[in-house]
Amino acid sequence: MKVILIKDVKGSGKAGDVLNVADGYARNYLLARGFAIEATAKNVNDLAGKKAAEQHRLDVAKTEAEASARNLHGHQVLIKTKAGAGGKLFGSITAAAVAEAIEKQFGETVDKKKVVLSSDIKAYGDYSCEVKFTQGISAKMTVKVEPEE
Repeated sequence: MKVILIKDVKGSGKAGDVLNVADGYARNYLLARGFAIEATAKNVNDLAGKKAAEQHRLDVAKTEAEASARNLHGHQVLIKTKAGAGGKLFGSITAAAVAEAIEKQFGETVDKKKVVLSSDIKAYGDYSCEVKFTQGISAKMTVKVEPEE
């Protein structure tokens, strides 16, 4: 019997796979537990449509990420903050602060989890940073920390 997996099944396949399995296994395990649906012509066409829509969504997201990376690559983000004696900051500059500064200065929304700092920022100066958007798409930037006036 041909079935389309709805969920990942260990030892059988991943969601979206079309499998040819034994009738008993399909009826008594896969279909009964909601792991699969029967592979009728309608269900196969629905699966193809869903895969095409997902691929389109991924292509659009990749295009947007490439545009954002081009906008940010090589630019400098300026962060002004207070510090104590010797230029040592009160606390440190985090990836969240860098992401917020990028949004304010460039209008690009960046998730703080995608900002990778080369080192902890605990003093004034220039630091390198990388914003990783998706697989293989990233932008290298400079973070400049100056005293607040």
